[in-house]
Parts: sequence; structure tokens; C-alpha cells
Amino acid sequence: MPARTPRSYPFQYNLRGRVRRTSPRSCSYCFESALNSPDRLCTTAEEPDVPADSCRPPPPQTAPPARGRGRVTGSGFGPARLRCRNYGKTLDFFLNSARAVLLVKMSYLINGVKHCSPMNQMHKVTGALFKACLLRNTWRIKEQQLKISRALSQLSSEKANSYNYVIVGAGSAGCVLANRLTEDPHSTVLLLEAGPKDTLLGSKRLLWKIHMPAALTYNLCDEKYNWYYHTTSQKHMDNRIMYWPRGRVWGGSSSLNAMVYIRGHAEDYNRWSREGAIGWDYDHCLPYFKKAQTHELGSDQYRGGKGPLYVSRGKTNHPLHQAFLDATQQAGYPFTDDMNGYQQEGFGWMDMTIHQGKRWSTASAYLHPALSRPNLSVTEKTLVTKILFQGTKSIGVEYVKNGQTEKAFASKEVILSGGAINSPQLLMLSGIGNADDLKKLGIPVVCHLPGVGQNLQDHLEVYVQHKCTKPITLYSAQKPVNMARIGLEWLWKFTGEGATAHLESGGFIRSQPGVPHPDIQFHFLPSQVIDHGRVASTMEAYQVHVGPMRSASVGWLKLKSADPKDHPIIEPNYMSAERDIWEFRQCVKLTREIFAQKAFEKFRGPEIQPGNNVQSDKEIDAFIRQKTDSAYHPSCTCKMGQPSDGTAVVDPQTKVIGVENLRVVDASIMPSIVSGNLNAPTIMIAEKAADIIKGLPSLQEKNVPVYKPKTLETQR
Repeated sequence: MPARTPRSYPFQYNLRGRVRRTSPRSCSYCFESALNSPDRLCTTAEEPDVPADSCRPPPPQTAPPARGRGRVTGSGFGPARLRCRNYGKTLDFFLNSARAVLLVKMSYLINGVKHCSPMNQMHKVTGALFKACLLRNTWRIKEQQLKISRALSQLSSEKANSYNYVIVGAGSAGCVLANRLTEDPHSTVLLLEAGPKDTLLGSKRLLWKIHMPAALTYNLCDEKYNWYYHTTSQKHMDNRIMYWPRGRVWGGSSSLNAMVYIRGHAEDYNRWSREGAIGWDYDHCLPYFKKAQTHELGSDQYRGGKGPLYVSRGKTNHPLHQAFLDATQQAGYPFTDDMNGYQQEGFGWMDMTIHQGKRWSTASAYLHPALSRPNLSVTEKTLVTKILFQGTKSIGVEYVKNGQTEKAFASKEVILSGGAINSPQLLMLSGIGNADDLKKLGIPVVCHLPGVGQNLQDHLEVYVQHKCTKPITLYSAQKPVNMARIGLEWLWKFTGEGATAHLESGGFIRSQPGVPHPDIQFHFLPSQVIDHGRVASTMEAYQVHVGPMRSASVGWLKLKSADPKDHPIIEPNYMSAERDIWEFRQCVKLTREIFAQKAFEKFRGPEIQPGNNVQSDKEIDAFIRQKTDSAYHPSCTCKMGQPSDGTAVVDPQTKVIGVENLRVVDASIMPSIVSGNLNAPTIMIAEKAADIIKGLPSLQEKNVPVYKPKTLETQR
């Protein structure tokens, strides 16, 4: 009896789970191969142009790569959080197990049909093929569901992690931006911070190391709230490696600094405009200083009265502060009632960012009042590792939190507010910087921008110290019983010696005739500081922190590696300009002259440093190279300027040149360093940038009077 020609089974199970009739064309190839391999599936039945017995094996089915955690919607799942990777592994295990079982059954069937009648053989084989097709299509359905769920998961995850603005760094600038941008309830903002919160269990008392003004040196001694940077060895300073503390906490360095509020001189901002930062002259910056501020003495032409940043006037009655101010006038310098107002030149009481006995950082002033807004999300302990781009368009950031790498997307802009070290570092890690340097580290270049990390500027200062003949300095506050008394009073009432940073008097002078505005700054302290406060004072003493404000030495920073956790190479190039050492020599001589005045006679003991044995210029220069330290004012590493300036990184709108949807807003965009502390100018920059980002017209105050010395022919 001739053998029958087998027929293809005339049914297939479609993706909707329904049986439908197919073309009755025969396929002997599929009949034979299906017995040996259930992976085979007849396709000729649906392709009339393909000759019979020319079936193609289906393409290999590989699961798409898992994409981590996401929000899954659709396909009957409903909103849920799934780990797609685990789900895929479970499905693959189930399908592979089913295939193995089917192969065993098919093998058993083939061996068993040999002993059956031809009709029974046909029924059993046909039934087996039907089950194979059914399982195969079920497999395909599950696989398609998995692909759909993964795609929906990714889309939902991106949507859930999408904001209008993503701000990197909750520091002096980032907190300001987060507050101002979320004033519009339709703008959503994500603020990412590498450090922890500045409160413990919602309490400032419990985190007294940050909020007690007198405790400021505690956070200079460890890395909990501090990036703890160090420079390269400085060849012009006896190869010393310099310590650079920077804030790594909500509030940034405004949570670590000495709380001195100094704006700089009006001519600093007019110089910015001449250097290419059009629209950043004093007339356009003063309104934003005022917008930020509420001064305890009330508003006037220079001070603000409605801003979130509370500023108080140094009000200590310590006799050494008064002696210092009296001595400066005896030396021929004027008293200034407001060094942030009409007249910077002279000596007077400092303004402080202290409110009701507590440090008033930008976290206290701007961030905490905005935390209840539904359009603001803030993180802690979140390290941003790179900016995400589509071509040259910034679309978000990648970050690490709790050991997991995640992404956040910005529909409008990514804004870097990490400061003068972290902002250029992140730009370079993301492919924006000097192309040659990036290629050496294997970083794909997004935009060749050689100014990134260049133009680094900082303030240096040296301490001139005297022993005090009376026991009235802060030396006794180091005793445990006194520390306990001071701490308890502050914790209970926010008053007493713990409620001030004690740097309450100071001033600005010109180093020599011909200098148009002050270039030397003084801070007086009725105590002795050793090694950034990391070593306790050893005697009753007082000191002046003094240093030039506009150094001619300029440095740079570069990546050490492509690892975001590696600190960059910091080369400030201190004292590389000969003029700098001359200006420091003047600082020492002018300070000695002030301390020699009659006002200090009843307090003045021997000079501790430089010491009576340091008199000649050569000896003073050697002392300066050995003892000068950073004043913690790094800046200018993402210089603001015109796009035609090859050293500029951002334009006057704070946009990064050469890319889209990316800004830098912090002290790094200063074209040149200002004459004073940098916290107040950084807050002003963020206030002004917020208006730029929101598309508001710039505030301006014209013809505000500024003091000028009667003559430049004399030094004072």
C-alpha cells in the first residue's frame, strides 16, 4: 500500500487566542521537522507566494535586555512596580521547562505510535501537532506581552522621572533656583544633592554642628558634610598641598562657611560686563542682591527688606573687636557704616547670614520653605555621574542613589549648580571640555569647549596673630565645662557665645596709591586659629585674617579619571604671579601697623606669627609661602562671556555654549573673582539667573551712587 502524503494541519492559533483556518497547502517538511523540533512552525500556509516545502525556521527569539525597575501600565497589568528583569527570567524558565516537557512527550508519542493503527497514528500525531502549535503561539503571546510590558515600563519610568528642570547641587545657588522656579506651580523641578540633609529628624537643634554659628570649625574637620578637596603640591608655596573644604550637604558651602555676608565692590560687576558678561554690571546686579535679602536694619537704596535671606549686623560687645575698629581709625582709615552699601572702603561691623542665633544658609532661607510644594522634588545622598544627551541636546542626568544607577529627564533644561569644582567636573565627565583631554580618558566628546575647568581663581589669606595680655579671648571657651555651658544656652535659647561666628568686624583697604578700589580684605577674630581650626588654640590670642582680593595667579582643574567618584586634579597655581607675593607682603606690613596702634596697648602681647624675628622682605616672603591658606573662595572655572571668546563656557544667559538645554548657575560662571566673600554674589547670580530662565525682564537700578576716594595719590 503506497504511503500517504502527509498534510499540514489546517488550523493555527492566532495571537488573540482564537483558532482560525489557514490555507490548505501541504508542507511535508513541517510535518517531519515538527516531530523532531517543536521550534519549527509552518509559514507557507500564510505565504501563497512561497513554494511548498520551503519553510523558514522562525528567527531566534531572544528576550530584550532588562531595563531595571519601571512603572508598568496596560495589557491588564494595571499600575504596578515590577522588576522586569526578574519577570523575564521567570517567564523564560517557564517556557523552557514547557518545551522540555513537550519534547519528552513528543518523543514518547513517536515511539508509541509505531504500535498503533494508521488511523490512531494520524489522530495522535495530529493532536500532538495541534498542542505544539498552541504552545508555540502561547509562547509568542507571552513573549509579546513581555516586550510590551517592558516598553511600557520604560516609558512610564521615564515619565515618572521627568521634570521641567533638573538642578544638580542643592548648594548656595541650587536652593535659590529650586525655590524661584517652583514659584510657578506649572513648573516641576528635581533638585539632586550628593550630601545629606541639613537637619536631623527635622530638627536644627539635633544637627547643631551646622546650625550653631560658633560650631563652624567642626565641619572643617571631617568629610560628613564636606567634599574635603586638596590641591596639587604648590611649587611657589614650598610644595605645600592645600586643603579645600566644600559643602556637601543641603545648603552647600553656605552650611559650612563663616556666615560673612559680603557683596564685593560695584566695580567688580562693571568689570564683568567689560569682560563679556553683558547685562551683569552693577546696575543690573544690585536689584538681585536686594531681592534676596531681608536686612535687620531695614531696607534702603542698597539693602533689601523682603527677601528670604535674613542678614544681621555684627553686634558683639567684645572689647577686642572695638579695639580693632578704634585702631584702624587711629591708623588713618575711615569707618564705614555699610561695606555692602555706598562705601566698601574702610572698617566696620560685618553683615552675617545669622538669624535669631542660627546659621541662615540657603537651605534655611530658600529650600525648606519650598519643600511643601508639590512641584518640587529634592533628594539627598545622590551622586550625579553624567549629563544625558541626544546629539548636543541635554535631556537629563544619570545618577547613583543607594547603589542603584538611575536616570532623571528634563523636558526643558538641566541646570548645574555644583560649584566651581563639581560643575566643570560633571561637564567633562559628560563629554564637554577640552576634546584632547577627554579622549585620553576614553570619554566620548559631545562638545569641544576648552574653557571648562580653566580660569580657576581663589582668595588666599594669612593670619597675623598676637598674644593677648588679658583673659578675654575665646581660648577659655575650649574648656569642657564652658563648651557645655555655651552649647546648652544655644540649644535652649539660641543665644550666647554659640550664636555668633565671632568674625564680626573687618574691612577693606587699598594696597597702594593708584589702586581705584580696595584690593585687601580684613577679618578680625578674638581667638587663634591653627590649621583651619582643626587644631585647638594653645593660648590667649587674637588675629587678623588678611589677603589680596584680586590675585593675578590663575589655575585650572582637570579630571583625574573617568570615575565620577575620583576628585579632580586641582591646580590653583598659587603665587605664580610675582605681584601676588608683593601684595601679601603689603598685607603683613599694613596689619602690623594697625596692631601697633594705641587701642591695642592694654591687650597686645608678643607677636605669635609672623614673629618678631621676621622683618625683612625675604623673611616675610618665606613666612607667606609657608603659612598662607585658602580662604575657600574657588570660582571662575566655567567663565561667563561671549560665544566668540574661546575661554568662555556659558553665555550671559548662563547657557552652556555649543549645546542645548544646559545651563551652569553658580560661582563657577564668574568671569573674574570679586573683592570679597563669594556666598552673597553666588546667591545674587542664582536670583538673576532664575529671572532669565523664567523669561522675565532683568531688574535694573540706575545711577546708584558709589563711594570713590577723593584722591588716588595716597593709599588711604
